[in-house]
Amino acid sequence: MATKLAIAQRLKKNLGELLESSTSSVPRSDYESLFAGLNDTLEEYLDPQSISDIFKATIFAATAHKGQKRKSGEDFIYHPMAVARILGEMRMDSRTIIAAILHDVVEDTSTTLKQLEKKFGRQTLEIYAPVAYRLGMYDLALKLEDLGFQRLYPWRYRTLSRAVQAASGARKKMVRRARKQIADALSSDDVEVSIIEKSLYNIYRTMEKGGIALEDIKDIYSIRIITRTRQQCYESIGVAHEVFRPLPGNFKDFIAIPKTNGYQSLHTMIVGPNGQAIEIQVQTHAMHVVARSGVAALNMPDEAVNDEGQPTKHLAHEWVSSVVESHELSSSSGEFMEHLKTALFPDEVYVFTPKGDIKRLPVGATALDFAYSVHTDIGNESIGAIVNDQPVPLHEVLNNGDRIEIKTRKPANPNITWLDFVTTSRAKTAIRHHFSIQRKRQAQQFGKKLLFTALSNLGHKRRRISESEKNLLLEKLEIDSWNQLLSDIGSGARLPLLVARQLLNLSADEVESLSGATTENLTIEGTENLVVTHARCCHPVPGDKIHGIYSTGKGLVVHRNQCSRSDARSQPLEHCVHLNWSRNVVGSYEASLIAEIADEPGMLWRIAGIIASHDSNINGITMNSESSGTARLSILLLVLDSQHLAKIMHDLESESTVYKVYRP
Repeated sequence: MATKLAIAQRLKKNLGELLESSTSSVPRSDYESLFAGLNDTLEEYLDPQSISDIFKATIFAATAHKGQKRKSGEDFIYHPMAVARILGEMRMDSRTIIAAILHDVVEDTSTTLKQLEKKFGRQTLEIYAPVAYRLGMYDLALKLEDLGFQRLYPWRYRTLSRAVQAASGARKKMVRRARKQIADALSSDDVEVSIIEKSLYNIYRTMEKGGIALEDIKDIYSIRIITRTRQQCYESIGVAHEVFRPLPGNFKDFIAIPKTNGYQSLHTMIVGPNGQAIEIQVQTHAMHVVARSGVAALNMPDEAVNDEGQPTKHLAHEWVSSVVESHELSSSSGEFMEHLKTALFPDEVYVFTPKGDIKRLPVGATALDFAYSVHTDIGNESIGAIVNDQPVPLHEVLNNGDRIEIKTRKPANPNITWLDFVTTSRAKTAIRHHFSIQRKRQAQQFGKKLLFTALSNLGHKRRRISESEKNLLLEKLEIDSWNQLLSDIGSGARLPLLVARQLLNLSADEVESLSGATTENLTIEGTENLVVTHARCCHPVPGDKIHGIYSTGKGLVVHRNQCSRSDARSQPLEHCVHLNWSRNVVGSYEASLIAEIADEPGMLWRIAGIIASHDSNINGITMNSESSGTARLSILLLVLDSQHLAKIMHDLESESTVYKVYRP
């Protein structure tokens, strides 16, 4: 609440200065009431960051409109702020309220769209229109695109509009002739044949994406056939192909396999009069209703949509559910927007489950993406896949028609490197969420160890802390839960010695006098990899003598005691912790070696062979030649512990052309 209050006070001060410098005829108390009311409303449901963004927009708009009056004599800013307050009472999101505050800025001030977009974003073409398409709401999407195109690129809009009008006369006349011939051949009261025109923004996007000229776009005008039944759709395509020769490779059946948003139609391309290519789309009436209105059509009477609406209902619900899941699992709004953009523009492949069900995935999706599309648990527990009866790795890229089975094993054991090859937002969100949960769990466990070690070093060897002591400390630190405090300690957000001092109500002088009395080292198990950082300046490995330094943003950083860049004695007492390795430490660790060698052919191969003979992998190697006929190798390799590393160093030094090996 203190943060929100500070934001509100800053707004009032900045806005007050703006209003005082203008010659407003509206009483100041009216403005104070308006902005105070908006702030009170926003505090009821928005987070501090969202409120801050809204108030930044308020200051920006008030500055842009400074000195402008409406006919009533009131300052120009009064109206958009009144609209913002109404939207706030409707519990609209921060972006909507910002749009309300800024809606007159471009039209009535010298501010440009580019400036506004850079400072606050504008997301109609980028987000809202694609969302409408993804939900099958084509009419809404086309309107949003047209308005966005006209506002963002007015010169391009006008130029392209004139060019289309100038070039469309002859082409539309030819399409009319083809429409009449097809309509005459169908000659049925159950079938409607009409002409549809490609939207201006879709024409522009086709030209920009494909790098083609306006005259090369073949589907500016298309023929649409609306039938009563699904069977009539296929019959009508047959009739059209009898009247005009079809262009090979251009028949698409979105009735048998609907698009991801539920869109159903038959598409074909014919050679029309004068040899011009013409696109034909065939749908039932119910398919057409759903195609224009998408999920909105699902509220219509059953007789209007009937069974044709089921694909849209199912697929739209499936997509919205995945978006909601991404929102719930995302750690920030920025991460969610990244996932949303990825989900909005997929070129698709169609693959099959072992039972023959169809799954739609973006082009480039892997077997692991498929696993996560089935269920998050399936993805997390994946160990391999079988594609078309052949075992493949999880990073295998899928193709149209592939049949996939996922092999799993409990407990779940995702790998952070999976993020390097998955493509779907669902998979990325689930993997990141898994490691976010793991990190919190590790941070809590590690934070508990850190706190009790700090207490022990202050002379209090206790095994538990009473609930009353916990509550008093949480109240003092203004933290909601004990687990959150432990997580803060484990992740480096709070120093354990300071928390222990606050828990025991000790002064700084008392801490200084007690800290030297006992020294209990904290044990590193090797399982804290998500909350403990191993310093890259000295590359500590199990068996090394080590200490830890708290670093902002990194938490506890482990250094070797011999590290030239970290001296524990020079650190403040609360920033340093004595460490030792567990006897049962797990995992492999990166170590750094310097080797001075003879600069001869084949030396790198021999060095790599010696390292490989000890079951160690090389993560990186660089070589600098010296004028004396020697070379200096810098090697990064993986080892189990210092003994493992010592054996490798011994064998390297046994090579006659290796003069010296040491750790930097």
